[in-house]
Amino acid sequence: MKKLISIVTPTFNEEENIEKLCKAVGSEMQNLEYDYEHIVIDNNSTDKTIEILKKIASQDKKLKLIINSRNFGHIKSPIYGLLQSSGDAAILMSADFQDPPELLSQYINEWKNGSKVVLAQKDTSDENIVKHFFKQIFYKLIRSLSEIPLVMNTTGAGLFDKKIIDHIREINDPYPYFRGLISEITSDIKLLKFHQPTRAKGKTKNNFYTLYDIGILGIIKHSKIPLRIMTFVGFCTSLFSIGVAIFYLIKKFLFWESFDLGLAPLIIGLFGIASIQIFLLGFIGEYVMNILLHARKLPLVIEKERINF
Repeated sequence: MKKLISIVTPTFNEEENIEKLCKAVGSEMQNLEYDYEHIVIDNNSTDKTIEILKKIASQDKKLKLIINSRNFGHIKSPIYGLLQSSGDAAILMSADFQDPPELLSQYINEWKNGSKVVLAQKDTSDENIVKHFFKQIFYKLIRSLSEIPLVMNTTGAGLFDKKIIDHIREINDPYPYFRGLISEITSDIKLLKFHQPTRAKGKTKNNFYTLYDIGILGIIKHSKIPLRIMTFVGFCTSLFSIGVAIFYLIKKFLFWESFDLGLAPLIIGLFGIASIQIFLLGFIGEYVMNILLHARKLPLVIEKERINF
């Protein structure tokens, strides 16, 4: 009996790419000695993506479709799709061809050779130079703060053995940082270097907020360092404030008539300390919000419809 490979593709408004992608996946898999299922999980697209997928699914039973009741975002939906897979291994890939379908056979070959996790790592990229530069800085910052060795220049695309998927299911994180979660589970990760092309068609769903969301999530999920820094900065700021207060008090006593305290140092000090407090409170808020997400125990997504399962 052939082993089953599950291919998971999250979509949102991918009408220009999805039909071509389904054909490309089928073309790649038919040359391999494995059976496969292609799970597409759609975040309630507002264009013709769902209509196209339903048409393909009516003709191809290997295409399994999950339609979410609303847009649950770029973090939760892909994880949920992976958890619905039934294969001996699951492959996560995007719908915009930035994760080339040609990598499928390479993932599977590495898995066949014993690798439980195979990640696609961008060796070079056609993306905007400025965007790429700031991503590199941010990834290095996250990696330096993280308590686990995070893999650089990966998007989460890759192959995951069924045992890895089972571990993710057991952890049951309602808002996971996927790359960090994989690194938490295992350090035995095989990297496939590739050149990442630009998006085939359509408009990218990534913007400053989504990238910021992923970055902050990576920090608060896998590092206590920001909290330690907050404590240290708070302590140092307190010492500095006390020192300045003592300095001005002594100066005033020694030069009672000639020393004019003035409002400028008080205003500058007040705004300086307040700005630090606001920044640190924002970070604390991120940690508290993450605790709240866990406490509410909401599902990753809520399904509206599924086809061919």
